[in-house]
Amino acid sequence: MTTPLIDTVDNAAATPEKEQPYAALGLKPDEYEQIKQILGRRPTGGELAMYSVMWSEHCSYKSSKIYLKRFGQKVTDEMKKRLMVGMGQNAGVVDIGEGWAVTFKVESHNHPSYVEPFQGAATGVGGIVRDIISMGARPVAVMDQLRFGAIDHPDTARVVHGVTSGISFYGNCLGLPNIGGETVFDQVYQGNPLVNALAVGVLRHEDLKLANASGTGNKVVLFGARTGGDGIGGASILASDTFADGGPTKRPAVQVGDPFAEKVLIECCLELYKGELVEAIQDLGAAGISCATSELAANGGSGMRVDLENVLLRDPTLTPEEILMSESQERMMAIVAPEKLDAFLEVTKKWDVETSVLGEVTGDGRLKIYWHGEQIVDVDPSTVAVDGPVYERPVAYPTWIDALQQEPAAALPRSADPDVLRTQFLQLVSSPNQADTSWITNQYDYYVMGNTALAFPDDAGMIRVDENSGLGFAIATDANGRYCQLDPYQGAKLALAEAFRNVAVTGAVPAAVTDCLNFGSPENPEVMWQFSQAVDGLADGCLELGIPVTGGNVSFYNQTGDTPIHPTPVVGVMGIIDDVAHRVPSGWQDEGENIYLLGVTATELSGSAWAATVHQHLGGRPPAVDLAAEMRLAELIRAANDENLISSAHDLSEGGLAQSLTDGVLRFGVGARVWLDEIIDRDGVDAASALFSESTGRVIVTVPREEDVKFRGLCEGRNYPVLRIGVTDQAGPDAALEVQGLFTVPASELRATSSATLPAAFGPTVTE
Repeated sequence: MTTPLIDTVDNAAATPEKEQPYAALGLKPDEYEQIKQILGRRPTGGELAMYSVMWSEHCSYKSSKIYLKRFGQKVTDEMKKRLMVGMGQNAGVVDIGEGWAVTFKVESHNHPSYVEPFQGAATGVGGIVRDIISMGARPVAVMDQLRFGAIDHPDTARVVHGVTSGISFYGNCLGLPNIGGETVFDQVYQGNPLVNALAVGVLRHEDLKLANASGTGNKVVLFGARTGGDGIGGASILASDTFADGGPTKRPAVQVGDPFAEKVLIECCLELYKGELVEAIQDLGAAGISCATSELAANGGSGMRVDLENVLLRDPTLTPEEILMSESQERMMAIVAPEKLDAFLEVTKKWDVETSVLGEVTGDGRLKIYWHGEQIVDVDPSTVAVDGPVYERPVAYPTWIDALQQEPAAALPRSADPDVLRTQFLQLVSSPNQADTSWITNQYDYYVMGNTALAFPDDAGMIRVDENSGLGFAIATDANGRYCQLDPYQGAKLALAEAFRNVAVTGAVPAAVTDCLNFGSPENPEVMWQFSQAVDGLADGCLELGIPVTGGNVSFYNQTGDTPIHPTPVVGVMGIIDDVAHRVPSGWQDEGENIYLLGVTATELSGSAWAATVHQHLGGRPPAVDLAAEMRLAELIRAANDENLISSAHDLSEGGLAQSLTDGVLRFGVGARVWLDEIIDRDGVDAASALFSESTGRVIVTVPREEDVKFRGLCEGRNYPVLRIGVTDQAGPDAALEVQGLFTVPASELRATSSATLPAAFGPTVTE
């Protein structure tokens, strides 16, 4: 008997002994046995393809599921009041008032961006934008969170040029403003750069769409780009593998993106929604058709019949298995009522979007896929999309962490010499992670669409949602892998606190959280301890702040050989502002205003930018964080803004007061005279700590002189520590930052020093 070319369900049942390449597809032997038990036979080639991509770490969260449940357990009814859609759908959705909602999410595209930086980063943007479209929203902004290797490593430029070009190409072509993000250089990311992309969209409440296929007889429609051979097993399997020292162990083709096709797809989807022509919708991202069909059917509690030969192909030589696994970009799958199909097809034809009807929703609870009449898949969709393996990986307290924590940065030499402090100050502000990032951000369009209220280099991005009322939202993302390496529980809380504070200083009220949890291999018990601690820190922090996690992403296997990256949980906080015209900028614009420091400074230098830059040191414990104080600080800033008492506000985080003063001067070219004596006397710290400590709960604000008494009264009434530490000084060519009794740096020198670092490594900055 000869084996048929197509591996049918009947053939699979008749040939149990056939060897299958499950290991090459990323499945473990016990997982393969589990699939056979579920099916009562060996899987067909098509079923094996589906299970392999959907049970990958990237798609199934098999090592993280038991921990991610904590986000749902540590939540109150009050936290859910604005939450329209939480975890489990394509993106979370939050009610922001006036009938408007915001949907936002951050995801990783790390491994593809190392293998092929341009397309890896570009398709990372495209994928997260389609998640936003699939909720019924119009995408309105993107952000990116980037971690590269050492700035002077010979391979870093390849990755930096490719990633930043890919992000700017895709986002700019879509016409979406890039309103913020982070860029960090550290040798721990050398073989594992992190490319996290965030997208945000807005919608009216009634336009919300979910990925649930129900309604027997409804049509399953695939529309958008044709399916090709790019990205087969790409994000799903590549992201679930480590990079060995010799390079990636698997090199599937990274997906190829076409932003112009996606732009048309966005407009097409929005017209379909407006005409109420879609019952449910799902984007095709990681795992492609395997994911879309199984998730739609499982979420809807229904079955589905699909005729796979109806898929429009770019490459006619693709096998059914390859079609199921392909991660070609710019594709969507819709569930359409039969009576609306003609109208649906009219809209896709108008937009010149290719469309094919693949099958229909059934009531039998099975996902059945056919190839030219022969059945190649017969599965319960929930076993593919929902009930995959759940691992309780071994967890071990790291053998090295106690010794690391016992080397605090407070023991490092700190000078009181003015010349040394000036040198260290300039060393800090010109270091790769504190220097001006215009080399990257000038490649992005911040203002396209005309609704951007704040963007680089302000503390958060802000977008106007309603032109009449001025209603808008602000978003900030933060992570500090150095803090998390020292203490992942505290490090996750610190990332949350910083993003929360960055949103608060703009005048917005923090309302919801998304996260992208980047870690090493889950098969390393010490990594799983780090992961567990970080999830707990984030869940506990959100409970304390009263803002929910709406969704996110886990990225494991970020390591080269046996060396994992620092744990890097990226935390995004979204806040609501009633009128973006009342936003607060991060830098001062007028001379003669008083500069106040809110909060208390302690000698908290462990994990700091100063310790890294001046001493190449990482050790001790990260700064303490008091989330109750952060909430009081946020409320104080909001009250001060409501009464028009402050003209700028900027948080203190990496680089401490030194970096915040630098940012304030450089924002609009207005100088400042500051003094440290009151900080040193009140808080019992030395000059170096006053400048470089990274104590939390601190913000600098500028106050017009006529509002001085009211502002002080507000702070005293709310019992928040406040000190007047300076005044804004002259603008123009003579602008300078003077730290009285220590040193003066002309603004021109400050700008030249800060803006030289990235161009020295990567070439000239793009000028606008």
